[in-house]
Amino acid sequence: MPLPLLRSFAIPVLLAALLAGCATPMPRKDDPLESFNRKMYAFNDFADRVAIRPVAVAYRKVTNPTSRTLISNFFANIESPITIANDLLQANVPQAAKATGRLAINTTVGVLGFFDPASEMGIEASPSDFGVTLAKWGVPDGPYLVLPLYGSTTLRDVWRLPVDGYFFDPLNIYARNHSKPLHSEYLPTVAYLVTLRSSAIDAEGLLEGVYDPYIFYRDAYRQRRLYQIYRGEPPLSVIQSLQGGNDLDDADKLLQQQEDYEKQQKHKQSNQNGGTPPQH
Repeated sequence: MPLPLLRSFAIPVLLAALLAGCATPMPRKDDPLESFNRKMYAFNDFADRVAIRPVAVAYRKVTNPTSRTLISNFFANIESPITIANDLLQANVPQAAKATGRLAINTTVGVLGFFDPASEMGIEASPSDFGVTLAKWGVPDGPYLVLPLYGSTTLRDVWRLPVDGYFFDPLNIYARNHSKPLHSEYLPTVAYLVTLRSSAIDAEGLLEGVYDPYIFYRDAYRQRRLYQIYRGEPPLSVIQSLQGGNDLDDADKLLQQQEDYEKQQKHKQSNQNGGTPPQH
């Protein structure tokens, strides 16, 4: 099983949870690879339904919410060096010191990271990666790209895969430097990715009734990356640029398509119920 696959499906659904309370972003026009991307999106969605999601569901059946939180905390703590290294590459020494403090506190007081006392002390996580680092130094994001068995990225952000994976990711470094029977050195990475996919299941309902999930994922990914680059406070001008300026034509078209889609769904459900309108 390719290891990046699980991550690719966890992140977009988590984006849905993060953006559910936001205004609908205007659709972007600059998607020159859309034809290829849609094929990869369909492939990844199929792979998730037949192989990845069932594993995450099984994991949830043998764990409870408390244990899942502890395990997620543990892996988030292990992955902290990725953020620390990129904060330093961005010449952001205060943020690197803050991330290092989180790692030290959660590893010691938090018992190897299973608990998160750093957040209780007001030291919140602010993840970063090599894609953010490139953005900080002025590299444009380039076209949106959907990779098979990985998911959403851009021509700029895709470089975080080899750079972070090879130099900064403790799980990948461990797997690369160990050789065990049946490739069991990859089990920690697989376990981490399963926790990511599992945590996304609760947010899946947010995607029900979305007319075009591809557009939703694409724009949600871009918006999430923007907020990561600006540490949650992007300038208004940058947000407007991300959303395509002040032209409402595409937004109105997308909203009309969504309304038409919802009407079709209600009509279909009414026919399935023998002509009785669905009850709410």
